[in-house]
Amino acid sequence: MRKIILSGIALAAALLAAMPALAQSKASQQFIKTAIEGNLSEMRMGKLAQQKGASEETRAYGRELEQNHTAANAKAVALAQQLGVKPPTEPSKAQRAAYNRISKFSGTKFDREFAKYMVKDHKEDIADFQKEAKRKDDRLMGYVNDTLPVLRKHLADAQTLERQATAARAAAQGNEAR
Repeated sequence: MRKIILSGIALAAALLAAMPALAQSKASQQFIKTAIEGNLSEMRMGKLAQQKGASEETRAYGRELEQNHTAANAKAVALAQQLGVKPPTEPSKAQRAAYNRISKFSGTKFDREFAKYMVKDHKEDIADFQKEAKRKDDRLMGYVNDTLPVLRKHLADAQTLERQATAARAAAQGNEAR
């Protein structure tokens, strides 16, 4: 009887010790799913910007998004498989809705709305990646550390595009007033 009680206590202690690892594993699995959805969304948005961008800067940014997020997604999918996660095959519902909303615009209005969304989206992505970096899951740290600088560059570029689109709008409004 004493052996059974001691075995039960040992089992309970082992389960309690494993709980943080299980929680970290669940968080890592959710992070990689979200990262893949983000990559898929950015790839689609990049293609859209190449097709509908009014300025060469918007189209070039779209090419960069598509290329960078295609490469990041290949790494993320490999990590998902290592973590035992079935990789998503499409962006999230909210990302699809944003794509549908932005795809309705054209010309400088498209550039402005696209840039505005890219700023917001990349700020959120950076926050998610920074949060994951604090978890220090060794399986994901390489991916997180490789991707964060790219996301920061995308944010800076999107902020530049947003400023340019705002300036172009102001100039167009000034011309209309004349």
